[in-house]
Amino acid sequence: MSNRDRIIFGATGATGIAAMAWRAWYPWLLDDLTTIRSTNRQATKSIQDAENKRFIIDMFEEQVKRVPKKPFILFEDKIYTYEFVNTMANRVANLALTWGLKQGDTVATVIYNQPAFVWTLLGLLKLGLVDAFINYHTKSRPLLHSILVCDAKVLIIGDGDELLESIDTIRDKLPVDMPIYVYGKGDSKLPGGYLSMDLELLRVHPAEICKTVRSELSLKSLVCFIYTSGTTGLPKPAIINQAKAIGLSKFYQQIWYNEADTVYVVTPLYHSAACGHGLFNTIDVGATLVLRQRFSARYYWEDVRKYKVTVLPYIGELCRYLLRVPQNDLDGVHSVRVAVGNGLRPDIWNEYRTRFKIPWIVEFFGATEGTTTFINVTGQVGAIGRWSPLMRVAAKGRFGVTSHVIKYDVVNNIPVRNDNGRCIPIKKGEEGVPISGIPPSYSGFYKGDIEASQKKILIDVFEEGDRYFNFGDLVYMDAHYNLYFRDRVGDTFRWKGENVSTREVCDVISTLPFTQDVNVYGVRVPDSDGRAGMAAISLKGEKDVQPEMLQAIFRICETDLPAYARPLFLRFQKEFVVTQTMKHRKVDLIGDGLDLGKITDPVYYLDVVKRTYSPLTWDNYQHVVTSRL
Repeated sequence: MSNRDRIIFGATGATGIAAMAWRAWYPWLLDDLTTIRSTNRQATKSIQDAENKRFIIDMFEEQVKRVPKKPFILFEDKIYTYEFVNTMANRVANLALTWGLKQGDTVATVIYNQPAFVWTLLGLLKLGLVDAFINYHTKSRPLLHSILVCDAKVLIIGDGDELLESIDTIRDKLPVDMPIYVYGKGDSKLPGGYLSMDLELLRVHPAEICKTVRSELSLKSLVCFIYTSGTTGLPKPAIINQAKAIGLSKFYQQIWYNEADTVYVVTPLYHSAACGHGLFNTIDVGATLVLRQRFSARYYWEDVRKYKVTVLPYIGELCRYLLRVPQNDLDGVHSVRVAVGNGLRPDIWNEYRTRFKIPWIVEFFGATEGTTTFINVTGQVGAIGRWSPLMRVAAKGRFGVTSHVIKYDVVNNIPVRNDNGRCIPIKKGEEGVPISGIPPSYSGFYKGDIEASQKKILIDVFEEGDRYFNFGDLVYMDAHYNLYFRDRVGDTFRWKGENVSTREVCDVISTLPFTQDVNVYGVRVPDSDGRAGMAAISLKGEKDVQPEMLQAIFRICETDLPAYARPLFLRFQKEFVVTQTMKHRKVDLIGDGLDLGKITDPVYYLDVVKRTYSPLTWDNYQHVVTSRL
């Protein structure tokens, strides 16, 4: 009997004996039991904490009492204990008391991956306030929208000149009565109207905040907003309430995360994977979090060894960058026991695992605003999870919420329905879109935008009146019920670990006076994860492309779009093909991709050296697409 079989036998008892007997007939059953064993840990602990109303801030204060001197955050060779972070959080909370806010009010924060992000969040949670995590890459209109849409009463800027400069460009459009605090600078070094967060925190006492201040919190009370991209063209604040945060804080229970672990977070904390998984799970069990302000492939493994990291969160792009670093004898020297993340493509899975000697890779699939996740704990290369008959029954029994994968019409972006108007589950060997039931704690997917929330909901799926969350991604199911990510559908694509809104990019380029129509989509690039942005443009008056036009597009994209959202390629068309409802038809453009053999229109690439878009030709094609775009 293998070690794996012994584990299954020990975990499932009589069920395990039966499973062994049936293994020859149902080879996928063992993978089911392995997955159920892991997911049951998360489910059980999530339900317990939800019933006991053990919120994120309660988890943190428990650890402060239990292990006050233990390292909580390791950052730039400095140790921040649970006790110290609590002291700083108390200062933030006592300062916030002077703002006259009420429970449920929002404070917007735009902070790099720094300890200040953590103690600012915790300080706000002590008072029942809500933290809106502003993406620090956003600029101009999207940045302004992000601050205003969450109805923020106060704005806090992290340490970094670029952050202050970005806010300063929109300062005159913010409410005149909105206080703006800045970390990392004294009053004398700040422009007029800004307040030094550091000095203000020194002036307040780090007294503990009485829990009665937040005694009225419920599972539907908000913790934070995490912004996502979508069809509106502007970032949408996804709602993370206390119930959702509890579920996020138990995600690593599926990898047996415990207080002896150390996790290495290099992706932005404003994302749900870094904050909801890395930070919240660390707080839950009293583990240690190694934080880096920005990802560095050069220093990545050096940090992992130095801090004795045991858990590595990843996104697929990150793994690909690491594989580009020249090999050395220390590649496999570390204390890592598991790498957990999403987007690790099959073409590099084994190379990443063998070169860096990763004992266990756990790939998952989900969405910030989603109501469930799929997870692959069995090591099946490239899989994002399982959807077998047994898994469906087990999931419904744990949560009362079930998930499905249904057939989908990707051309018209709608589910395929039968003659009775009901959706059709996929079979083995077919593709479809994952959907999941909506729990009782649901309070909307996005703040304020009811229409955006409704767009994520499918109704009358299997019976009249039922409602499901639509993930909007295409997956494939193999003969053993493993699921594999295929592509995004709809109006977003993923690049550099970020979701790009095609509408946002269209809106920016369309402001240029010479553009008639703009259609943005993602295209595959060799040896890269996700899709690179490409903008198909038609010009007014059927004009020819001029150098000054290309320079203008470069400038406005640089000014108004985050780096990851700037289109890497332009395609100029004389006229656009539209659907019967007068919408731009993207399927043909996506099908052409970056294939110069199919495209007869002029194509240009983002030339950062010349600060313009330069012609893409057969002569330079290979160099451009193999460069580090």
